[in-house]
Amino acid sequence: METKAALAALAALAQESRLAVFRLLVQAGPAGLAASRIAALLDIAPSSLSFHLKELSHAGLLGAKQDGRFVIYSANVAAMNGLVGFLTENCCGGVPCGVATDVCAPDCKQPD
Repeated sequence: METKAALAALAALAQESRLAVFRLLVQAGPAGLAASRIAALLDIAPSSLSFHLKELSHAGLLGAKQDGRFVIYSANVAAMNGLVGFLTENCCGGVPCGVATDVCAPDCKQPD
């Protein structure tokens, strides 16, 4: 992921409602959710939700598909993983970190 795309994604997620929408859609999985369902679950007014969905979509974090009269939104997992990869690509100076831990590998030197 390029720096500009990472900044757009981070900026889109740096707002409480948008972060809640994105997390809900990650939880929903590939099936996604209709905007009306998202609004109901998160208690967000439809007009506000529309703005938040647009911001997340412009940042590349959401996909949308038409399903009859509904638009179904889903998290773009590839973009999410790209952002996580971008944020961690230089973790521990290139030494692989433990997969299931929040600390660097034993031979990783932490900065003083």
